[in-house]
Amino acid sequence: MVSNTINAGTMAKLFLAGAKNLESKKEWINELNVFPVPDGDTGTNMTLTIMSAAREVAALHDMGDVDMQSLCKAISSGSLRGARGNSGVILSQLFRGFTKVVKEYDEVTIPVVASAFEKAVETAYKAVMKPKEGTILTVAKGAAVKARELADSGMEDMADFLAQVIERADEVLEQTPDMLPVLKQAGVVDSGGQGLMQVLKGVYDAYTGKEIDLTLSSEQTSHSDGKSAGAGLEAQASADIKFGYCTEFIIMLNKVFNIKTEMDFKAYLESIGDSIVVVADEDVVKVHVHTNDPGLAIQKALKYGALSNMKIDNMRLEHQEKLFKQSQKEAAKKPEAEEQPKKDVGFIAVSVGDGINEIFKGLGVDHIIEGGQTMNPSTEDMLNAIDQVNADTIFILPNNKNIILAANQAQSLVKDKKIVVIPTKTVPQGITAVINYVPDLTVEENTKTMTDEIANVATGQVTYAVRDTSIDGKDIRQGDFMGIGDSGILSVGTAISDVTMNMIDEMMSDEMELISIYYGSEITQEDADSLRERVESKYSSCDIELQYGGQPIYYYIVSAE
Repeated sequence: MVSNTINAGTMAKLFLAGAKNLESKKEWINELNVFPVPDGDTGTNMTLTIMSAAREVAALHDMGDVDMQSLCKAISSGSLRGARGNSGVILSQLFRGFTKVVKEYDEVTIPVVASAFEKAVETAYKAVMKPKEGTILTVAKGAAVKARELADSGMEDMADFLAQVIERADEVLEQTPDMLPVLKQAGVVDSGGQGLMQVLKGVYDAYTGKEIDLTLSSEQTSHSDGKSAGAGLEAQASADIKFGYCTEFIIMLNKVFNIKTEMDFKAYLESIGDSIVVVADEDVVKVHVHTNDPGLAIQKALKYGALSNMKIDNMRLEHQEKLFKQSQKEAAKKPEAEEQPKKDVGFIAVSVGDGINEIFKGLGVDHIIEGGQTMNPSTEDMLNAIDQVNADTIFILPNNKNIILAANQAQSLVKDKKIVVIPTKTVPQGITAVINYVPDLTVEENTKTMTDEIANVATGQVTYAVRDTSIDGKDIRQGDFMGIGDSGILSVGTAISDVTMNMIDEMMSDEMELISIYYGSEITQEDADSLRERVESKYSSCDIELQYGGQPIYYYIVSAE
């Protein structure tokens, strides 16, 4: 494949190779989440984003001859519509900018690639209201600057060009903890930047002739839009999960575990499975592998020390359960999809948890997009929801800071309706926004009122830690409960009620008059009532509201305003 120019057919193969490499590393990238919460999803979001484009590219590739215009349209439109989370949206904007340049050429040279890198960075930076350095944007910019430097020097060897660009981008990635203190505190590089590196490295591997399987599985080629839900379910039902057991454990080392030992252990795991993550830290090693025989991985690990925190999940069974639940959801959506009477204004809210869903519906929200912290909806999900609401103006409440960019992207793609994104970062902010909507006011007046009111809402959420870390001045151990506020971790401890109470204490100010508590699917009514009594006793001057939220992962969501 090595040449100093890249035609459309080669470009398609390189893109698919980058997508496949990112997918293979997604769990590792998820592990780079700054906060040690059980829903790190950068790798998942970026993978779903690029796979949305990969489906369209693969379809073109299967049809035979590929021209650059059609290829670029597939990459750009597929990633834009499939974008999930901030990292996924930024990745889609990088692809959008890159393809704006290369689509004008039948064959791409080093100067063209350099210009495309620069356009990619320019487009992505424009898409983010307040760009932060130390993120995927910085890594992309580092690659673009190096690409321009090499192109201007007259370099003609494409393989050497790509190698040096990737080397420089990797150096920038390693510097991200020095740019963002929160990364240094957590001891990780930026996860979005690492995701971009895996795309670039996959491209390089394919370009230099490494044998890569470019075929997409039935799960990867099934669409997630409502229009093809039945076909998607059918495709997923026949999906072949090669390795059926997700196996995780920690090795408490009793012998030296050096680099060679680690490589030998990884090589053994690769012989029995995939999706391998091995993270060694002094006297412990964290292991993750998908395999058909967890016992083999455990027996090998026991040679290095005792095991703890063992967890084995049957992914085939979970997959079947997921399909069943998805089919139920699709069946429930059918009446909703029928033509509704035209209205002036409609509402869409992103929500998770049957209790919170009912609260939004009770407040007049027309359509609920299932998702949130555990699964960020895509731009395509937003567009499908917009189609479901028969209104001239539609307010979207993302209710998560990682979903706002996808909502904005959907807004930019809709031409026949007025779409207004209220930048709600939490569920309580979304509830406050819709409560403050006044039908007699204009769209502009309501937009201002709702946006102003959500600024008065402080939110805290209680979950558990998935790893040891030290952040926001707090030492956290795996399994601890954490109270996370709008700007960081507010409380840590071993008792849910105490952590929640301490979190509320940190959230409160003299101006607060209302405390709302939404308890999750794992909290009993009795425990929730007990917490309410504690809060009422301490904050007797405030109104206290307790409601069932039913949300997963987060034991309590609390707002103060």
